[in-house]
Amino acid sequence: MSVFSGTYVEAVRQALSDAMEGDPRVCCLGEDIGAYGGAFRATEGLLARFGPDRVIDTPIAEQAIAGSAIGLALMGQRPVAEFQFMDFALLASDLMVNFAAKAHWRWGATVPAVFRGPSGGGNGGGPFHSQNPEGHFLGSPGLKVVAPGTVRDAYGLLRAAIEDPDPVMVFEHKHLYRRLRDQWDEPPVARLGEAALRKDGAAACIITYGAAQHVALAAVADLDVAVLDLRTLWPLDDETITALAQRTHRVLVITEASRTYGPGAELAARIGETCFPWLDAPVLRVGAADTPTPASPPLEAAVLPSVERVRSELDRLLAW
Repeated sequence: MSVFSGTYVEAVRQALSDAMEGDPRVCCLGEDIGAYGGAFRATEGLLARFGPDRVIDTPIAEQAIAGSAIGLALMGQRPVAEFQFMDFALLASDLMVNFAAKAHWRWGATVPAVFRGPSGGGNGGGPFHSQNPEGHFLGSPGLKVVAPGTVRDAYGLLRAAIEDPDPVMVFEHKHLYRRLRDQWDEPPVARLGEAALRKDGAAACIITYGAAQHVALAAVADLDVAVLDLRTLWPLDDETITALAQRTHRVLVITEASRTYGPGAELAARIGETCFPWLDAPVLRVGAADTPTPASPPLEAAVLPSVERVRSELDRLLAW
């Protein structure tokens, strides 16, 4: 593959197709990913191209999907398991956290499996199809977690995850699937554990990831504020985070996950501990309200981070 022009979800599909074309060990499994092409059409056309031995429709059983992927990985394959919604990855968390992530420490085995799927709100999906459950998996030794927020990263990070020897979870924000477009002549290359500066600035910095970065960028379009996209949530790019916080002296953390006990709380704590001598203000954070995500669009908008909330917290931060 060389020339590409398409959406975020089409970049996911292209990454899967290119990986399967280049490595016969790569296979896909999940609910409705074959003949139906996936709930969001991320695997559309792959069954016709690669056949039912490599594009495997499964029952509605997340534990079985994860367990099968882990078994395939232990036998030398490179499986990519799709959860129809990442909300339901929690059903398979025991296998991913307590088995796949621990196999290397238990007996030196590698589990090169990818667990991917749509997460996040903004589509009126209600409390069971709009969650950002990445926080449940962070801090589990041996399990890597990525959250692409651009079309290029949807491709590059998925390719990197497939090639990684460790189990990787890929949280694809469904609100971005058809709202972002990009093009390239050569496939983007990404490495796990590297953050990306989306906008530079000197007055303050925003640390964020996934769809929240687009809220942040809209909020600071006219401000001298930097925006850092983490891209990989575990392992973190601590060096880049620390350098930016030390340079700008003021930090705002924005996540769509829950504000309380969420990833943003850990980020704020880490930055506060490591950068305290350089900070001119406390590390502030914006996250989703501590409530299940409503299905009503106006209520959902009130729960999720918004440009207005970000601007309000930035005003508070810059006035400190």
